[in-house]
Amino acid sequence: MFILQVQNLYKEFDGIKAVNDLSFEIEEKSITALIGPNGSGKTTTFNLISGFLIPAEGSIYFNGQEITSFSPYKISRRGIGRTFQNIRLFPQISVLDNVMLGLNYETGDRFSSGLFQTKRMKKEEAENIKKAEKLLKYVGLSEKRDALAENLSHGQRKLLELARILALEPKIFLLDEPIAGLFPETKRTMFGLIRKLKESGKTILFIEHDLHSVMDIAEKIIVLDHGKKIAEGAPEEIIKNKEVLKAYLGKESL
Repeated sequence: MFILQVQNLYKEFDGIKAVNDLSFEIEEKSITALIGPNGSGKTTTFNLISGFLIPAEGSIYFNGQEITSFSPYKISRRGIGRTFQNIRLFPQISVLDNVMLGLNYETGDRFSSGLFQTKRMKKEEAENIKKAEKLLKYVGLSEKRDALAENLSHGQRKLLELARILALEPKIFLLDEPIAGLFPETKRTMFGLIRKLKESGKTILFIEHDLHSVMDIAEKIIVLDHGKKIAEGAPEEIIKNKEVLKAYLGKESL
């Protein structure tokens, strides 16, 4: 079953075709990599899927429903979680509070809740603290719960961003360069978490430049160049594709 379907997307900026007639489908409960050289349209594709950009042409379907013109908020609430190449956290609040901001508060939606349901609100707050602590434990940041986000290392910030997306309970994760700039140990931790997400029934679509790392974890690879899809297939097929290697590495073999 396809959880995400992209059909004939087109987006240009100042006459430059950033995404050009792009189509692909993502299987449910799979790990797919979106790769290509700088300027190939990878992040623009993520921005189109997550609602930060609207395509000039084409359609996007999630779980069979068209979401092409939905706002980022509506898309997120439908079950699409997204991280960014430039990490987006709230630096001057605690690690725990960063995760708490991603959790849903049923009792806080109405003005009357604040006046007449104080006990219920306190109960929900306590439950959400437990949920946030569980997510921090999941990504290995329990000991940093009270630290300010700005005091985390680059790798820890990447893990915190993942925990915050997990708080939204998405069905599919769009991860923009999840291992970029990570030390080997943290890179292994991140890939381990991605595999665990897949095993728990989640779907992952991620952007990455490190071709060797992509080969280790991706079940399918989609390759872009100048906004167009030039290849799609299993890692063992992509690694032998001369057009891909030439576009991605500037040579026809590794």
